[in-house]
Amino acid sequence: MGNSLHNKIYLGRRHAALSALGTKRAQAVLLFTAVAGAAIAWFAIQALN
Repeated sequence: MGNSLHNKIYLGRRHAALSALGTKRAQAVLLFTAVAGAAIAWFAIQALN
C-alpha cells in the first residue's frame, strides 16, 4: 500500500504557498498585518471626521 502509484505521484507535493501559510509564524504575521491594516484604516477614517 505504501508503494502505490498514487503515493509516488502525490506524496509531499503540496503547493509551496499553501504549505508556507500553514506555519505558525506565517499565520502570526498574517494576523498582525490584518490587525495593523484595520488600525491604520480606522485612524485614517477618524482623521477625516
